[in-house]
Amino acid sequence: MTSVITLLTDYGLEDGYVAACHGVIAGIAPEARVIDVCHLIPPGDVRRGAAVLAQTIPYLPPGIHIGAVDPGAGGARRAVAVEAGGRLFVGPDNGLLSWAVHASGGALAAYEISNEAHFLRPVSPTFHGRDVFAPVAGRLYGGLSPADVGPEVPVDRLVTLPEPTSLLRDGCVEGEVVSVDRYGNTQLSIAAGDLQALGVRVGDTLGVWLGRRQMSLPYRETFAAVPPGELVAFADSAGLVAIAVNSGDAAQRLGLPPGAHVRLSPTP
Repeated sequence: MTSVITLLTDYGLEDGYVAACHGVIAGIAPEARVIDVCHLIPPGDVRRGAAVLAQTIPYLPPGIHIGAVDPGAGGARRAVAVEAGGRLFVGPDNGLLSWAVHASGGALAAYEISNEAHFLRPVSPTFHGRDVFAPVAGRLYGGLSPADVGPEVPVDRLVTLPEPTSLLRDGCVEGEVVSVDRYGNTQLSIAAGDLQALGVRVGDTLGVWLGRRQMSLPYRETFAAVPPGELVAFADSAGLVAIAVNSGDAAQRLGLPPGAHVRLSPTP
């Protein structure tokens, strides 16, 4: 049962873009509850948007989930509605939705959003969140069949971002930076369970390789377990290893952008 509409964008909070999307939804589905997932995704950062949506989706009620981090708006990319795990994902076919769709059990069906009868008119080529995604989501909430938004798209033709990877081998685990949050905490693709498999426990020290750099970091329950300004590794709320600075910015200090390679190992 559809209970909510959620909204994730890179629109920020300084302008009226988010309010315009809310207003369109309210005009079509006034009874819908709208949950704002995030509007501070860095502009055009599809990977960060994908990570935030995928890690939030398990805690959201069944509903229609709009993603609008869309640097290709007005170009050749498709707009799609994707059914997965009793949810509907609405947004650009640029990989933004792919990790959340995977986290929901995988795409069951997908449709290209091309039926202009369901859009606002005129459609701005640069604001599909307001003119395409929001009105379509409102109508889907009201009972519109996903098949009515446009032709079916084979699910294996949807654009997907490469899944973050981790690899256990030779007494260490290799992974990458998945995303960097607003605090500068660097979330890795390495699960806390990977460290447990290596015998690492909270309170131990980790060997950390960042490219050619090597360092040792305390592995603790939280960043607050070390003095302000100190680096620490911990398992974050998604169960993934993160590197942080207590009251500081680890990504800036270490120069770790999303995608950077990281290797962790127990220290003797």
